[in-house]
Amino acid sequence: MRETENKPFLSLIIPAYNEAGRLPDTLKEVHAFLNKQEYESEIIVVENGSTDNTFEIASSMQAHIPNLRVMHEVIKGKGWAVRQGMLTASGEYRFICDADLSMPIGELPRFLPPQLEDAPIAIASREAPGAVRYGEPEFRHLVGRAFNLMVRLMLLPGVQDSQCGFKCFRADAAERIYSQATIRGWTFDVEALFLARKIGYPIIEVPIPWYHKPLSRVKVLRDSIQMGIDLMKIRWNAFAGKYDDTQGIPVPPR
Repeated sequence: MRETENKPFLSLIIPAYNEAGRLPDTLKEVHAFLNKQEYESEIIVVENGSTDNTFEIASSMQAHIPNLRVMHEVIKGKGWAVRQGMLTASGEYRFICDADLSMPIGELPRFLPPQLEDAPIAIASREAPGAVRYGEPEFRHLVGRAFNLMVRLMLLPGVQDSQCGFKCFRADAAERIYSQATIRGWTFDVEALFLARKIGYPIIEVPIPWYHKPLSRVKVLRDSIQMGIDLMKIRWNAFAGKYDDTQGIPVPPR
């Protein structure tokens, strides 16, 4: 098993809001996959604001999955859940994984050494050459591309897919970025990647197969409005100097 100072090689973080229905199967699948790998790992479920028994179900599975940690956060928002998971994790690499597994967990090695050697940030992309989408409604796809155009024009030129829910951060990048993060909702991804660029971390987009899941928590019209507001907030924060303490700090060697 690969370890560094008794820390796991990989922390897999699953934000979970009202996921009682599909979380058990997801955890079993993730655990079975990680159990076959040659490195130490931990699974961190961060439940926040659920109105069902997501927390209780996840906690009950700790008896069968020894490397599973379950956190309960009162504050709602996927961004908050991811932030808390990233800053609690201890792995050399920290991977955000949506509970719906719309990207098959078997794609995970493509984000890690040795397949992707020591990249500080690697994000799953449904738009990079070689990516394939399965079953996505055309309307949702068009709304997503319109939002991405706004993201590229305002904050992240060249990033083709900032919103796919599967992202890998090296530990130093995760800690520096998420200690600065402020967005609690869906647009946390954009802020995290904007901070990464501001600090000086390169971002690699990894093309993936992606399967639309009908129980997605995203409400396209309602959430798109809030996400647009968040983009302006990030732009304002940058203009107002709220991210300025990320400047002038050396990025550790790759």
